[in-house]
Amino acid sequence: MIAKGTSGMGRFTVEFDVCNYEDVAASRRKTLKPDKVRRLTIKGIVDSGAARFVLPKSVVQQLGLPITEKVKVRYADGRSATIQIAEGAYIDLLGRHGTFSAIVEPKRETALIGAIILEELDLLVDCTHQRLVPRDPRYVISEIE
Repeated sequence: MIAKGTSGMGRFTVEFDVCNYEDVAASRRKTLKPDKVRRLTIKGIVDSGAARFVLPKSVVQQLGLPITEKVKVRYADGRSATIQIAEGAYIDLLGRHGTFSAIVEPKRETALIGAIILEELDLLVDCTHQRLVPRDPRYVISEIE
């Protein structure tokens, strides 16, 4: 499976699913019907040069993700700001999934998928073809010491 997207100066866009993890967990416990899980299919810019995961505020609100803390961020243009962090974003990308915290960006329209997600889901960036590729399609490979 390969996620291929539209291009843009070494970065590209992919579609992926994001849910409220608390809803997913409740559905697994059978205390919430699967169709009641707050879930969205959204676009995300893949940028391996970025570390964190960023979600538009509108997505965080639609999913009902809890805001848990604040963090100072530095933008590529040199600006800095104190911004909120949301917890419990459950991502499904290329059939691989994980739960992540996300920086909440009020004016963004797309998500930003950084290195933390790429590492955790064991996805490689193929810049030539502007796509994500699992390192091994059968397994997530975790390197440990």
